[in-house]
Amino acid sequence: MDKEGLDLAILFTTSAMYVTAFTRMDPRFAAAACRAYNDWLHDYIEAADPQRMFGAAAVPPHDIESAVGETRRAVTQLGMKAVFLRPNIFNDRPWHDRYYDPLWAACQELNVPVGFHETTGSRMKAAGADRFKNLGIAHIATHSMEQMLACMDVIMGGVMERFPRLHFAFLEGQCGWLPFWLGRMDEHYEWRAPFGEMTHLTIPPSEYFRRQGFCAVECDEEFVAHVVDAFGDNNLVTTTDYPHGDSKYPRAMDRFLALPLSDRSKQKILWDNALRLYAL
Repeated sequence: MDKEGLDLAILFTTSAMYVTAFTRMDPRFAAAACRAYNDWLHDYIEAADPQRMFGAAAVPPHDIESAVGETRRAVTQLGMKAVFLRPNIFNDRPWHDRYYDPLWAACQELNVPVGFHETTGSRMKAAGADRFKNLGIAHIATHSMEQMLACMDVIMGGVMERFPRLHFAFLEGQCGWLPFWLGRMDEHYEWRAPFGEMTHLTIPPSEYFRRQGFCAVECDEEFVAHVVDAFGDNNLVTTTDYPHGDSKYPRAMDRFLALPLSDRSKQKILWDNALRLYAL
């Protein structure tokens, strides 16, 4: 953080993305793994610098009672500032399934956002990995496409409608897809409304995202200038992606500051939006 010039950081996991990466698994094991990770992360932050680092808790989606219980424990006892989920589908349930409503209700009540983050090379079904066995090729698709699907899931499935104060963040999948994807949702919202397929939504999909959604800009993603032109800069945050192989550390923030954006947009993406997302 000192090398990058970072004052504050939200820490998302790598290991906990893999240990629960089964579409179906023993929910007790999944819950125990998440508890162990969250306890470790809390202890790590307390020993390092709890004034600068904040945790994103791993929660077990395989059982809703366990997910709600761990969310409440992680936030109220461990001081976590977000919960983390993979965008992939567990137990063949999309994220808009009412089964997950108790989790969304708890997050809204506790004022913590839900951060979706994908990884490649695990046992989960992921877009692209079903047809490309080469990791480098599959990786092109998995992160962005799974985030796009999760974004569509919580908007078009009515989660943001039912929980209007809950924030969702779509992380490490780039942001260039955002204007196109929201535009396509808006188009279908208008087109299919006369057929009675959109009665569960009260505003256009892009307005839900403006109200509740955030998307992460990669530190060297020059296409972000087009996103800001098309959609604005109020719903973007950024990341170093440390310590992954494609991270630009230790020059990630230097590369971000060199992007073709105004100083005001850079300030929003680096600071203002993150404070709002994580209620810091």
